[in-house]
Amino acid sequence: MINVTVAGATGRMGGRITALCVEHPEINLVGAFERKGHERVGEDIGEILGLGKVNVKLTDDINTYIDKTDVLIDFTSVGATLQNLRVASEHKKAMVIGTTGFTDEDMKEIQALASDIPCVLAPNMSVGVNLLFKVLALVAKVLGEDYDVEIIEAHHRMKKDAPSGTALKMAKIIAEALDRNLDDVAVYARKGLIGERDRREIGIQCIRAGDIVGEHTVMFATMGERVEITHKASSRDTFARGAVRAALWIYGKEPGLYDMLDVLNLKNL
Repeated sequence: MINVTVAGATGRMGGRITALCVEHPEINLVGAFERKGHERVGEDIGEILGLGKVNVKLTDDINTYIDKTDVLIDFTSVGATLQNLRVASEHKKAMVIGTTGFTDEDMKEIQALASDIPCVLAPNMSVGVNLLFKVLALVAKVLGEDYDVEIIEAHHRMKKDAPSGTALKMAKIIAEALDRNLDDVAVYARKGLIGERDRREIGIQCIRAGDIVGEHTVMFATMGERVEITHKASSRDTFARGAVRAALWIYGKEPGLYDMLDVLNLKNL
């Protein structure tokens, strides 16, 4: 059994992760916390989520549960996640991070903090998406320079960052496979008389609407044919199950920054 604490435990993702942790035979949910001043602090997290009493009270302070925690799972926001990672690193606790939207400077701090603890950081914890990450590099290398690359992603109206971390990860994988610098070739919007498309462009287009959980399509198009690779998530449980799997995997690992390809043992395929 591993002891897990969930950050943002009443949120869309945090709530589902918390529920799966309660149900999992190898996990002991020991903590749940939210932002400062959350209106339901002090209540049983199980009763908040409709799971029945689980004897874990929601708090607004990570320090309430950090000492008894083996792995902290965090799908919150950039600022909150960074602060939680600082605390986890100080207390030498493993962490699983699904938050997206980090800047290059944020990533430098994350890498430094993860030198003291084992940490899984992934923009998408779906098994299917991470298999796509592995496949995209091969497809890009085989199709080569003759195919235009476009990525279209769609998410719910509440998502705060754009493009999605998953779309950016896909674009980076493809750019590296084609020996391109993504910063030089990424195109995030088109309007007006923009001229002919540069063959080295990697287009990344975003849709925000309704309650779309997450959809990503990568298009490789040339004269006469088009190859499209699509992943559609219909439930947040897809990502929540991946986070739980990552928590079970990361416990006891050596300090360092890992991703879901490590968790799924896909790097050596």
